[in-house]
Amino acid sequence: MITLKQMETWMIETHRILQEKKDYLTQLDQAIGDGDHGINLVRGFKEVVGNLSAQSSPDIGTLLRNVAMTLLSKVGGASGPLYGTAFLKMSTALKEKVEASPEEFARALAEAADGIQMRGKAQVGDKTMLDVWKPVADLAVKQGSRLSWKDLLECSRQHMETTRDRAAKKGRAAYLGERAVGHLDPGAVSTCYLFEALVKTLTREEATG
Repeated sequence: MITLKQMETWMIETHRILQEKKDYLTQLDQAIGDGDHGINLVRGFKEVVGNLSAQSSPDIGTLLRNVAMTLLSKVGGASGPLYGTAFLKMSTALKEKVEASPEEFARALAEAADGIQMRGKAQVGDKTMLDVWKPVADLAVKQGSRLSWKDLLECSRQHMETTRDRAAKKGRAAYLGERAVGHLDPGAVSTCYLFEALVKTLTREEATG
């Protein structure tokens, strides 16, 4: 089972990795976007972590809703609404849950991916964060109770890499057309970091638990 404490640790670990990779994300975004993706996300997740210590959440749904609201209010550009929508959908799927089974968590990821797709009006293959979210969610749903965190991370990394060879069809990068080919999508990369933080948190807990 996935616990409330693990979800809190996930947010802390996400902030740590984003802080570490901020300059790299900025470089990626300077190539095909506004150049502020890393800075915006670090600011948002710093606020998320600050709120964790200021107020404890009674359940996973409440925690993720607070994360969503913080990101929606603190992260600019397209990232805030998209990440905020993802966590908002997850919070609804995990409402009042103190712990979640792998199947429940997988359904929450699927809801998040659907939310991103609707909010961003994107399809898989458009060179956006959905290129990672959707395959990861599909894998999680398919594996169900046998969900392998190692497989999830591998799926995330593989699909992040697919954005390198695609022309962008959404966001600022879409103006570049074919010139965006050869560059990783910053949103796909930050999504991969999000899942990296998740897997690191859960596998660490399993090892020590």
